[in-house]
Amino acid sequence: MIYFVATPIGNLKDITLRALETLKAADAVFCEDTRHTLKLLNAYEIKKPLYACHKFNEREAAEKIVALSREGKNVCIVSDAGMPAVSDPGNTVCAALRAAGEAYTVLPGANAFLCALVLSALPSEKFTFLGFLPDKAGERKKLLETYSVACETLVFHCAPQDLDGYLADMYRAFGERRACAVREITKIHEESISFLLSEGLAGEKRGEYVLVVEGAKAGESPLNTLSAREHVAHYMAAGLEKKEALKRAARDRGVTKNELYKETLDL
Repeated sequence: MIYFVATPIGNLKDITLRALETLKAADAVFCEDTRHTLKLLNAYEIKKPLYACHKFNEREAAEKIVALSREGKNVCIVSDAGMPAVSDPGNTVCAALRAAGEAYTVLPGANAFLCALVLSALPSEKFTFLGFLPDKAGERKKLLETYSVACETLVFHCAPQDLDGYLADMYRAFGERRACAVREITKIHEESISFLLSEGLAGEKRGEYVLVVEGAKAGESPLNTLSAREHVAHYMAAGLEKKEALKRAARDRGVTKNELYKETLDL
C-alpha cells in the first residue's frame, strides 16, 4: 500500500501514532528532502531507506513508487512539513497512481493553513486556500482581481522575501481589508500579527508565512456597478465556467442565479 503521510509543521510531537506505526512498517520512504526527513525518523528511532521526491524529479519518483506498489511494497510519501501535495510535491504521484490503478491512502495530521486560519480570528465558516501566488506579476494580478469580490476568507502561503510585494498587490486588488500574518506555527516563537492591508506588515520578515485576508463584504463588490451581463462576462473572461460565473455574480449582487440567467443567454 502507498501512504501519503502528514508530518509535523514545526513541533516534532505533532505526529500521529498511526503515522509512526506506518513509517515503522514501510519498506521505503519518499521525501522532499532526505536530510530533513532523517531528523524526524531519528527522533523516533526509525531507520528506513529514503528516496528523494521533490519538484525536480517527481515524475521519475512517481514511476518508482508505482513499480514498488505493483511489487506489494509499503511506501510512505512525506513532505518536509504538513500534507504532501498541498503546496508541496505529491500531486504528480497521486495522478500517476490513479492512472496506473494502484491504491493509495492518506494519513491526516498537521496542517499550516488551517492552524493559521484559527489563529487569525477571521471568519472561518467559508474560506478559499490559494497557496503560493504566481511568480509573474501579470498572472498574480489577474488571480487577485478574480478573487477581489469573493466574500469568503482568503488564505495564502508566502515566502518572507515575497511578503511585502504580495501585500502591496493585495491592497491594489482588494482595497482596505483586515489581514493576519502567521509564522513559526507550533514552534516556541509562534506569532500571528493582525494588521490592515494599507499598513503592511512591519519588521523583519523571517520564515515562511501564512497570510489570511478578510473577504469582500456582501454587496460591496465594485463589479456591482456593471450590468448583470457584464458582471457574468467578467468572471467568464477570468476563466470560470458560465455556471460558476453566474454563481459568483449572483452572490456579489445578493440575488439568485435564476434572476441573472435570462440576461446572459447569449454568453
